[in-house]
Amino acid sequence: MKAVLDTIEGSKTTEAKRLFVLFMTLLTLGAGQVFSQNLKKLDVHQLTDSFYVFTSYRIIKGKRFPANGLYLITKNGAVIIDPPWDTTQAKPLADRISDRHGSQIIMVISTHYHNDRTAGLNFYKKKKIRTYSSKATYDLCEIHNEEQPEHYFDQDTSFAIGNHKFETFFPGEGHTKDNILLWFEKHKILYAGCFVKSLETQSIGNIQDANLDKWPGSIERVQRKYPSPNYIIPGHFDWTGTEQLLHTLELLKRNEDRN
Repeated sequence: MKAVLDTIEGSKTTEAKRLFVLFMTLLTLGAGQVFSQNLKKLDVHQLTDSFYVFTSYRIIKGKRFPANGLYLITKNGAVIIDPPWDTTQAKPLADRISDRHGSQIIMVISTHYHNDRTAGLNFYKKKKIRTYSSKATYDLCEIHNEEQPEHYFDQDTSFAIGNHKFETFFPGEGHTKDNILLWFEKHKILYAGCFVKSLETQSIGNIQDANLDKWPGSIERVQRKYPSPNYIIPGHFDWTGTEQLLHTLELLKRNEDRN
């Protein structure tokens, strides 16, 4: 770069300076475009049969931070568990489901009230898609001015959508007072969201709304109810492995020991 600057200063030509400024402008714009593309990226991976894990991203403290969701293709339409955190990806995800699977979204469920689980609900409501959460989440969305689902259930609920059945489960307070999990019995998939931590995560993470005293007992209730899942999907970072419940217990213990 210094050699280029020296050449410009030595030639004193307006044209050389103009070309240099144009080069730097294009370079800056290109970098900004790449950054924008990275920010908006939506990753999708097939889990098994009709299940797909998707990951969208937000910038947190200057770094891209991932948030996982799940979608399921049934013969009656698609079900989304936790919409994309990056709301600009709500439509691309809907388009992908339509293009790749020939399916339309018919239901969205949010697993707690934080915006990494509820951002984008307004998009789906405008599309006349049914949006659900627990009553606790519904109320907390209103209190905290988060996007709110249209429908709610008062207790653990089972759904039969097309050729698939699944159930919601509130294990007790943990990451938040309203966190629920979803269980897909046929494939033994436990969608745990932010209630559990990824195996690659070495911190208990955001505990601003957590109940650290009750969280371990809530995990143990999940372990008793669903003792042998084939998949456990956490809210953030890598979702492979099946030891996330034990890992989260260990992280809670470490956090307690430090305090």
